[in-house]
Amino acid sequence: MRAPELFLKPLALAVAVTSLGVMTANAAPKNADPAETAYEGTASAIDSKSANVVRSPGAPDLTDDEFEQSKKIFFERCAGCHGVLRKGATGKALTPDLTQDKGIDYLKTFITYGSPAGMPNWGTSGELSEDEVTMMAKYLMHEPPAPPEWSLADMNDTWEVLIAPEDRPTEQMNDLNLANLFSVTLRDAGEIALIDGDSKEIVEILKTGYAVHISRMSASGRYLFVIGRDAAINMVDLWMEHPDTVAKIKIGLEARSVETSKYKGYEDQFAVAGAYWPPQFVIMDGQTLEPKKIVATRGMTVDTQEYHPEPRVAAIVSSHEHPEFIVNVKETGKIMLVNYENLDNLSTTTIDAARFLHDGGWDSSMRYFMTAANQSDKIAVVDSRERELEALVDVGKIPHPGRGANFVDPEHGPVWATSHLGDPTIQMIGTDPEGHPDKAWKVVRTINGQGGGSLFIKTHPKSRNLYVDTALNPAESVSQSVAVYDINNLEGGYDVLPIAEWANLGDGPKRVVQPEYNVAGDEVWFSVWNGKEQRSAIVVVDDKTRKLKKVIDDERLVTPTGKFNVYNTQHDVY
Repeated sequence: MRAPELFLKPLALAVAVTSLGVMTANAAPKNADPAETAYEGTASAIDSKSANVVRSPGAPDLTDDEFEQSKKIFFERCAGCHGVLRKGATGKALTPDLTQDKGIDYLKTFITYGSPAGMPNWGTSGELSEDEVTMMAKYLMHEPPAPPEWSLADMNDTWEVLIAPEDRPTEQMNDLNLANLFSVTLRDAGEIALIDGDSKEIVEILKTGYAVHISRMSASGRYLFVIGRDAAINMVDLWMEHPDTVAKIKIGLEARSVETSKYKGYEDQFAVAGAYWPPQFVIMDGQTLEPKKIVATRGMTVDTQEYHPEPRVAAIVSSHEHPEFIVNVKETGKIMLVNYENLDNLSTTTIDAARFLHDGGWDSSMRYFMTAANQSDKIAVVDSRERELEALVDVGKIPHPGRGANFVDPEHGPVWATSHLGDPTIQMIGTDPEGHPDKAWKVVRTINGQGGGSLFIKTHPKSRNLYVDTALNPAESVSQSVAVYDINNLEGGYDVLPIAEWANLGDGPKRVVQPEYNVAGDEVWFSVWNGKEQRSAIVVVDDKTRKLKKVIDDERLVTPTGKFNVYNTQHDVY
């Protein structure tokens, strides 16, 4: 077992990631908390050239060329933490009313040396030259350049129906076992791989937007929806002889989430996608992706009730209790229950939760939505039947559950589990208010894992194992392996599976990320994510024996990250 403080040591590499893991490796920020820097310090998908320059009174002048350089640096290295409009998210607000008051010398020092709170030391690390540090200090004293908005007309300009619904197959035209098909993100290639879970062979490689964030299934299990960080959505028809994109659209400049309607009577009728920029979500036709309704998320924060101009849309799930989408609004800390029965008279219930909402999933009853407010170190519990906040549960540092893990704890009954980016703990929250009322919405068990830096935790109703990755841990032996627990003996510690070693890929970071079960619940798939020019692989483990079963190391698997089994994704099995 490793000490909790291991994760707090400086990284040899600062890893820029999405919520699915590593993006690029840069020089180490000596003072940064590796979890926070790695988690949010990512390049924005927004083109810096699209943001208009604003020169502000009282701020040092910059040339046009310096403004362009500064915008590029900020969008690539700073916007993930501080926000495109610099109103603050993981990082502090950097608006002119604050920065001009601090002065240029303070800003230069801050940029050069960073801070113990997580600000990278851009100057002393060598990432920025002395002249660039001065330039960025001046830039921060001006009003932040705003990227363009993205209207219905903009969406319609990108919307394409490649195959009309009436021209699509009326039955499945291939012999694939669709329930056991996997959609695998090939992040740096801008593609997804469809892999047959039975044969372990790649069926199709499909071009998508930049860095697909998630894959989601329609209620019928026919259509696969993927969304890239550049806000491009592909709708894939799995019934075609060769599954392929039948419609696509770009719903903004940067995005993370897509989902489809699942309530009885509305299956496959609507799709919804949420943008990071502009801060909004759009409801679309579920057969064609035609945009129908755009809803802005700008508004007041739940704590200080101050206006926030850039509250990004994080996770979206589809309610099983009402014809509603449940939408996490990150920076304001609000959860929106959006009823899609009548788009012309849209009805929305807004729940105040906690700021910095991110990802989450359902409890085993699929009534309660469990979602991480990561920088608030809380899990919000929403009762989707009664449309109200059930609880705010204090957990460890920067919870990052993915969709979480549901199982029956031998002592505490039904629980939902999360792991953490910022500490080594795994925590179980009771989810059975009727059968175990004294345990409900409380942390009932805390166990230690290999270390911090976990992105995903996973089990399956037919499994007795609980898997926890540690993809962002600075120790190679930890980031390249996973911990697995016996659910019936959680206090008995964990076994370590050397996933990257089993892949036998040679050089590279080889971070192991996101356990995903097959439909039968007897195999677990792991991505071994290497550099773009290095070999990557998918490692398949036999769940019962915990032994290596198969390495899928096809050369077309370029930087594989998220994997989504069709059946498990369609039916919210986790």
